[in-house]
Amino acid sequence: MRVLVTGGAGFIGSNFVSRSISQFPNLSIIVLDSLTYAGKLANLEAHLGEIEFVHGDIRDSALLDQLVSRVDLVVHFAAESHNDNSLNGPRVFYETNVLGTLNLASACVKYGVRLHHVSTDEVFGDLPLDSELEFDVETPYNPSSPYSASKAASDQLVRAWVRSFGLTATISNCSNNYGKHQHWEKLIPATVLRIYRGERPKVYGDGKNVRDWIHVDDHTDGIWAVINKGEVGSTYLLGARDRKDNLSLVTGLLAAAKRNPSEIEFVEDRAGHDKKYAINPESAWRLGWRPNHSDIEVQLPELYDFYSSRARAEFGE
Repeated sequence: MRVLVTGGAGFIGSNFVSRSISQFPNLSIIVLDSLTYAGKLANLEAHLGEIEFVHGDIRDSALLDQLVSRVDLVVHFAAESHNDNSLNGPRVFYETNVLGTLNLASACVKYGVRLHHVSTDEVFGDLPLDSELEFDVETPYNPSSPYSASKAASDQLVRAWVRSFGLTATISNCSNNYGKHQHWEKLIPATVLRIYRGERPKVYGDGKNVRDWIHVDDHTDGIWAVINKGEVGSTYLLGARDRKDNLSLVTGLLAAAKRNPSEIEFVEDRAGHDKKYAINPESAWRLGWRPNHSDIEVQLPELYDFYSSRARAEFGE
């Protein structure tokens, strides 16, 4: 099978490529990435001899037309994805996440190519902290940030192209990912970097905001379950029901560094900061998929070691 992976040099995309190569050695993979600040060719270094890498942008419709014509499947990760950045400069989020997806969906229709669109649980908005509710495939969209609104728009675009133009597509919405090669702006790497530099880790608000975590390898396995067994036109939610508040994660990383929780600096909360995410993954369970990692707190010492070693290599401080 010939596969185009958009955003394949980013955190989730590069882990998807790596795990897919190990599990499906007969795949022929083209990675398309614009190598913005969040995408690094070094994330793919171990596989550059096994893939074709194209430095380009999903906003380039002519390039997408050329690449999609050569493949059987597109797995679409490419997106602007940081909430803080979307508050400061939302336009690029819509140019990339919406118009880029339009370009991709249109090319897939033109060449009859299957599309799997990777999205986020943030499209559903948030839940009260004391709620026992979960997001499921029937939950209405209620995005809180320019980022999540752009992803909601791209999800709905894919659905419209399925109905209006016969696009062969599936969608997955996942919870927060963790693992190796995440950008320094994200919670876990950012916290480790501050600890490494001898700075105080920062926590928004009171730190009680809850996130539903999934290991990036489990996310990859879930995507392949949807590709291989999912119903065209359907949406599947991928999560591990591993819910932790932000304060607990930062405290756990400090413990891994043998540092005191009193070092945490609580800062003014982010505008529109969602309170709680909680995914009901049973739509994906029905495909036979289950996550292999169930407790992020057990992984925190390993994550601390990985990101502190990476900080030493990158910054040498």
